[in-house]
Parts: sequence; structure tokens; C-alpha cells
Amino acid sequence: MTCPRSWVRTGLVALTLLHLALAIWIMLGPHSFYDLAWVNMNMAYNEHLLLDFGAMNLALGLVLGTAARTMDHRLLRTALQGAVWFWAAHFVIHLRYLHAMTTGNTALLMTALGVTVVLPAALLTLVRRTVQPTSSAAKQPEPSRTPLAKRGPNGS
Repeated sequence: MTCPRSWVRTGLVALTLLHLALAIWIMLGPHSFYDLAWVNMNMAYNEHLLLDFGAMNLALGLVLGTAARTMDHRLLRTALQGAVWFWAAHFVIHLRYLHAMTTGNTALLMTALGVTVVLPAALLTLVRRTVQPTSSAAKQPEPSRTPLAKRGPNGS
């Protein structure tokens, strides 16, 4: 494995662990997660939304972890693009609510959220530059454009 590939895998494992840790914490103790000043921002508690956020982190953690395990080029790009979009949107959302936080908490939160945008973006750049599609992926035929209903019993 080349050095950039190992960096990509290490970064993906770190992102996977972050998402899984968030998911487990939120799903097992939504109130304790909500009690963080970074989370509640003086808003009403909504357990349903917190649990949905935990479930989304679980799903993204699964996708990132699978990408780290397989190192499949398409899955790497898709998983990292998903992470970049999620964390960038999350960053922008938090910008709207900074007025509810102290200056110190604001600096810590936005730094942490900034790292969560930069890490998958940097990994995506490495993937685009260094991780090439595997030979088996390159040899796979294009999916048939024939609708399933028109295919024969053996799928052809």
C-alpha cells in the first residue's frame, strides 16, 4: 500500500470512529449530548431530532467504514463527498446560531467543525490524485439499460 493510500485509510477510520462515537452517544444518551452548550444553544429539547441525527451518523459511519475496508475508488469518492457535504452544511448551520454561545465556545466549536470539513476534503483530494480505480472495477461492464421487466428469467 502506498503512503497516500494509508493516509486515506487512516483518515477514513478516524472519520468512521467519529461518526460511530457520535451515533452511539446520541442514541444511548440523547439528553447528555443535548446538554452540551454547542448542541442546545438555548433551544428546546427535541429527542426525535437528536435520535435522527444519531441514526444519520450511524449510517454515514457505516459507509465511511466500508470505504476504508474496501478502498473501492467509487465508494471512497462517494463516502468522502457525503462527509464533506454533511460537515460543510453543519458548519454553515452553526454559523446561524453563534449568538447563543460564549466567545470561547464559539472558537472551539467552529474550529472543531472546520476540521471536520477540511479532513474529508483533504482525503477526497488525495483519493482523486493517488487512488486509482481497481482493475476489477475498470473491467466491470456497464449496467444494462434494459428495464428489469423486459429482461428474461436469467436477468439478461
